Amino acid sequence: MAAHLSYGRVNLNVLREAVRRELREFLDKCAGSKAIVWDEYLTGPFGLIAQYSLLKEHEVEKMFTLKGSRLPAADVKNIIFFVRPRLELMDIIAENVLSEDKRGPARDFHILFVPRRSLLCEQRLKDLGVLGSFIHREEYSLDLIPFDGDLLSMESEGAFKECYLESDQTSLYHAAKGLMTLQALYGTIPQIFGKGECARQVANMMIRMKREFTGSQNSIFPVFDNLLLLDRNVDLLTPLATQLTYEGLIDEIYGIQNSYVKLPPEKFVPKKQGDGGKDLPTEAKKLQLNSAEELYAEIRDKNFNAVGSVLSKKAKVISAAFEERHNAKTVGEIKQFVSQLPHMQAARGSLANHTSIAELIKDVTTSEDFFDKLTVEQEFMSGIDTDKVNSYIEDCIAQKHPLIKVLRLVCLQSVCNSGLKQKVLDYYKREILQTYGYEHILTLYNLEKAGLLKPQTGGRNNYPTIRKTLRLWMDDVNEQNPTDISYVYSGYAPLSVRLAQLLSRPGWRSIEEVLRMLPGPHFEERQPLPTGLQKKRQPGENRVTLIFFLGGVTFAEIAALRFLSQLEDGGTEYVIATTKLMNGASWIESLMEKPF
Repeated sequence: MAAHLSYGRVNLNVLREAVRRELREFLDKCAGSKAIVWDEYLTGPFGLIAQYSLLKEHEVEKMFTLKGSRLPAADVKNIIFFVRPRLELMDIIAENVLSEDKRGPARDFHILFVPRRSLLCEQRLKDLGVLGSFIHREEYSLDLIPFDGDLLSMESEGAFKECYLESDQTSLYHAAKGLMTLQALYGTIPQIFGKGECARQVANMMIRMKREFTGSQNSIFPVFDNLLLLDRNVDLLTPLATQLTYEGLIDEIYGIQNSYVKLPPEKFVPKKQGDGGKDLPTEAKKLQLNSAEELYAEIRDKNFNAVGSVLSKKAKVISAAFEERHNAKTVGEIKQFVSQLPHMQAARGSLANHTSIAELIKDVTTSEDFFDKLTVEQEFMSGIDTDKVNSYIEDCIAQKHPLIKVLRLVCLQSVCNSGLKQKVLDYYKREILQTYGYEHILTLYNLEKAGLLKPQTGGRNNYPTIRKTLRLWMDDVNEQNPTDISYVYSGYAPLSVRLAQLLSRPGWRSIEEVLRMLPGPHFEERQPLPTGLQKKRQPGENRVTLIFFLGGVTFAEIAALRFLSQLEDGGTEYVIATTKLMNGASWIESLMEKPF
């Protein structure tokens, strides 16, 4: 059991156990010793549901990364390929299988597609002459992976690009399948709300899937009251801005992958006298970040400016706890102190790690360039000078700052102005292409198609109306003891989370006019429940809403939703699901065309 998955209203260990069981059943079908050949992208997500110990129990003796030519030698009976259904991976698998056949004693080959089998991939294996070599060809429907007690992700890195640029609905189908799995485990969700084109399609797929399974009545008492499906392109602004929560900044600066972060090692070396700084480690320090760690759970969603005071308070508490040992006189007292020691040492280690991380982040956030960039972002979001060429962006291009940073700022300006005047847009495009190279013309085309960087049509800027009606900009933000979700960006309240907040109270009818300005339809569906399963809420009991971001979500938005869940009179607790955990840089990168 993973304790951090069961602290909330919804015990996500139930989902984790269900996917683990399915994995064990598949491994047991392949009797005898096994080697797993991994599609490298899958190792991170799999690590969250099954550690190596579980695989070992089922006779997995070796693990390799999928790459061309021959597999490393392994004295096993079964070789199992764990792969995503990608055609380019099938070519590598065929190469592996053919070189194994030449090697000697026959092996049993199996292939497990994650999350779906693909006819195209099987046809490619057939064309390459190896399809018949596989005894088991199955799919492992790992759609939603539990990351934390209130957080699920599909970790589908191409979902936004597929949906909005390529009109490929595969990831939407997987999202609908994942939601059907959740309903099978946690009961039918009585009400579905949605905003956006993709949200409408996912809801339609769910309703169709439910019709197809009419035979089996779901008799589980519903855990969720509402489902809110939100398209990422309803709120293109939020991911472009720099996140200012502790977890958000770790992700912005170092990138969190499958709840792990890699950090520069020199900050984590215990200082010893007389070492003279020799033998510094070169391997990055890898830390797991989730709410299983008490201190991290407390500070992850705070604005970074409020983290320092928490860390210094914690340091005083811990050193006072260690001082207690001098007061322990009797055997009973000493015994009690010793029993608390492991917890205290873990707390001290955790504090040391987070103090080091906070110092690393502070080095960045106190730099002049960070301040200049943040000032420009905040001017755009509060509606200042969004319609003309920005001198800071010009300087960044002239000094050849990282292209992703420049694109984020230009896209932010475009979104805050409902598109740029043609003259301004052409100027930015010309400067970017002349400085960074003409191969990026495809990237600019992608950003335009996604609605991130576009000319203003109809000559009207709707953003000020949206900003005022939804109160997206707050001038007086209390970062230490916040009273509003705008603390996660020090002034800007994420549009997506504001929509969720207003849906909960007073309802979307109050903002019909703004909803019509945002892209895509908004809708509501009811799923009838069998008699006896209707929920009667106790007075003071909160509703549970599952909010699904189609196209990705940032840690700052997650922090804002957790803030709403913890409000005394909020009335709603949120569980968050998404196609991908992302930040502005990883999002823009997913839309960039790699130069050949």
